[in-house]
Amino acid sequence: MVTIADVARHAGVAVSTVSYVLSGKRAISATTRERVLTSVRKLGYHPNAGARALASRRANVIALVLPLRSGMHLPVLMQFATSVVTTARQFGHDVLLLTADDGPAELRRIAASAMVDGLILMDVEMDDPRVPLLRRLERPSVLIGFPADAAGLTCVDLDFYQAGQVCVEHLARLGHRTIALLGAPAVVYERGTGFARRTRAGFTETALRLGLTAIAQPCEENYDSVRHELAGLFAREPGLSALVVHNEAAVGQVLAALPTYGRSVPGDISVVAICPDELAERSSPALTSVLVPAEEVGQRAVTLLMEKLAGERVPEGTLLDPRLTVRASTSVPALTPTGS
Repeated sequence: MVTIADVARHAGVAVSTVSYVLSGKRAISATTRERVLTSVRKLGYHPNAGARALASRRANVIALVLPLRSGMHLPVLMQFATSVVTTARQFGHDVLLLTADDGPAELRRIAASAMVDGLILMDVEMDDPRVPLLRRLERPSVLIGFPADAAGLTCVDLDFYQAGQVCVEHLARLGHRTIALLGAPAVVYERGTGFARRTRAGFTETALRLGLTAIAQPCEENYDSVRHELAGLFAREPGLSALVVHNEAAVGQVLAALPTYGRSVPGDISVVAICPDELAERSSPALTSVLVPAEEVGQRAVTLLMEKLAGERVPEGTLLDPRLTVRASTSVPALTPTGS
């Protein structure tokens, strides 16, 4: 078996230099680093993960705590998870995915073991029961999402309040005066999930500031429920001319249901979605949307955790500005709705 000493002799450097190149713990000149890596490749050297973990007291594993709960849209969650996994590998770490909804008990169990070096948590609630424990844990953590009180924590997410705001401002600029938000399923709001609550607040408060008539309500994901919600909206506000949809699983159902009420998009009703770009682009018509930047958020979360593991200071809160892309689903409002 090739050892680190063999690599050092082959490269003509000290064993410690090889160690620093492989661990990244010290800056090594580009020339020396390339010589060491060339020797690693030629000799087929593979560091012993167990010995490395014992020597550094590191497992080189991080936990991604992603409780699978009702009302969550799995394809988008997996975009976040994929980004965390691929970014962690760039730092030489593997990811342990924890999907049980066991709250603080799950965190205590994993933190008490030597299985992981740190934790990334998703599906953060406004009054998240895991937060008090996170502040006491010795192992570092990063939250994808913000609780109501984020003091003493490290959080990163899209600025969902501002996402709701920019959707309303875009529609107001086009001349829409009566708008509605079709949000996440009711159970998501009932749990107090941060991203849903903040989007709704940004939508309603901006509409109030601009003098618009606005309705914000949950929306389930199946077609019959979407049709029922739309029927209620049109009965309540016959002049409704624009929708903001913050429910990835319901976007297609909304677009399919609107023609059954005589509403074309965007001729009779404009639609803005808060969703991944690929969903907006493949819809018909292509949707004006605010991007949910799952890849960037996952990368930021891992990078922040690695900086904390290295003993570096990091910002408590990182909010990514929303990016609205105008496509074919929004236009100036029609004078009157076509049907009822």
